[in-house]
Amino acid sequence: MTNQDLISLIDELRALPKENEWVEFKTGNVTTNEKLGQYISGLSNAACIANKSFAYLVFGINDDTHEVEGTNYKFKNRKEGNEELELWIKRYLSPSIKFDHFTCDYNAQHVEIFRIPAAIGEPTNFRFYPYIRFDSSLTDLKKYPHYLRAIYNSQTDWSAQIVDKASIDDLDENAIKIAKEKYKEKNTNEPFYNDIDNWSSKTFLDKLKITVDGKITNTALILLGKPETAHYISPAVAQITWKLDTEEKAYQHFNMPLYTEVNNVLAKIRNVNYKFFPDNQLVAAEVIKYDTEVILEALNNCIAHQDYSRHSRIILTEKINKLIFSNEGSFFEGTAEDYTAGEKTPNKYRNKWLADAMVKLNMIDSLGYGIHKMYKSQRKRYFPLPDYTKSTRDSVILEIYGHTIDENYSKLLIEKKDDLSLTEVILLDKLQKDIPINDEASKLLKKKGLIEGRKPHYHISSSIASATGMETEYIKLKGIEDDYCKKMIKDYIVKFKGGQRSDFENLLDDKLPNLLSPKQKKDKVKNLLQSMKREGVIFLDKTFWRLNNE
Repeated sequence: MTNQDLISLIDELRALPKENEWVEFKTGNVTTNEKLGQYISGLSNAACIANKSFAYLVFGINDDTHEVEGTNYKFKNRKEGNEELELWIKRYLSPSIKFDHFTCDYNAQHVEIFRIPAAIGEPTNFRFYPYIRFDSSLTDLKKYPHYLRAIYNSQTDWSAQIVDKASIDDLDENAIKIAKEKYKEKNTNEPFYNDIDNWSSKTFLDKLKITVDGKITNTALILLGKPETAHYISPAVAQITWKLDTEEKAYQHFNMPLYTEVNNVLAKIRNVNYKFFPDNQLVAAEVIKYDTEVILEALNNCIAHQDYSRHSRIILTEKINKLIFSNEGSFFEGTAEDYTAGEKTPNKYRNKWLADAMVKLNMIDSLGYGIHKMYKSQRKRYFPLPDYTKSTRDSVILEIYGHTIDENYSKLLIEKKDDLSLTEVILLDKLQKDIPINDEASKLLKKKGLIEGRKPHYHISSSIASATGMETEYIKLKGIEDDYCKKMIKDYIVKFKGGQRSDFENLLDDKLPNLLSPKQKKDKVKNLLQSMKREGVIFLDKTFWRLNNE
């Protein structure tokens, strides 16, 4: 916002008869850091109850007279400990909200303005505590259950809002034409199929529920708007940035209309053929690096589920071996894992109007199958599964691999492709990525004879290693348990003040690979003891092994 824009905003707020629940005036440096966080929480919740998009906290205006007096409060100069105050406050706001801070020169008076988005769907908390502002006082929101209910029932759909100044002339004719063609393809069995060609653009968009009686919504602009109309949705951003992050560096921004621009983003990706050579096949397995449908599914999901209140673009980063998709806002309902099996159907969307339009245009699936389809595609290609583990409470981050991480994993999938459930494949996928699995999951895989080992060092079982020609790799993997075995020996010696080799053979018998013969297991124990001796950890006292520090 320009200084003149800020002056106009200040004048609008000053013109209010008095301070209210969603506007707070202050003068001087009178607010502690803790109090500022509480004010942001309270004002955000109050704005929701008052059906306002934003609340405002303004330093430099007298709360009685509304005169501009200026302030010595300097938000950007403040810290909490060694941390920037802005970062500290945002860290303790939950759910995360993106408030804006502006400074303004108002007739030579310094004024600072905080624009705070209204809570939506749930209260805004500061340090896990929700506040509400009544008159000029902050108080505990939990004391007012009817206001809590109002906030929880307040979910507004920004994507459905009418943009009064926009018209159908602000939409891209070519994008509308393509949308109409795709819509017709999807509805070949509908009774209105033969009428579609005769529909005007207004009729088509109304039936698609992208517009309302010809009035333009934010959804219409995001999907079909001309690039030059981006100001209509500002400060929201409808943009995808492709970034090449390899030895070669490049980037490109793709703007509205996103309905057609997703294909241009797709064209930027270096999607070549990839080969790997399974030991149990006579020919190389050759697949395209990335499944086109997976890329489009991921991109369209970003568009549909982006939190546009955060005023950020969607980012697609292309690495040598994977694509990283990032959009603002956490999962709106559930987690990624809830949708992997294709059994969960979302009850609500962050952008319902937008999501419904994208379903009608066949861009996304309405029943929650999108993630499931991506998982099935990667499994079919013997590639690592889609990975959401780097997601945060503020953003969804999806990694799609374009190659194998561990060829042993791909070999296992080939060998057991008809025997493994998707759940089992997902768990094995986590193991190859060194992502911890819980005890219940490990029991399942062990029961199926797929893995061996001790938490957290799980690895493929000896039977799978033999079946897939991975005996050498298996033995190598078992090597990571040497430290674990040595610790067990040491713990035994500490507890019993020593032990004979036979004691350790019994101790480790079921911990060593089943692939080893009884003699090989005894030799393994002998080698472990000798290794610990060379390391100076233990020594042999006649027939007993004891700790060196005893």
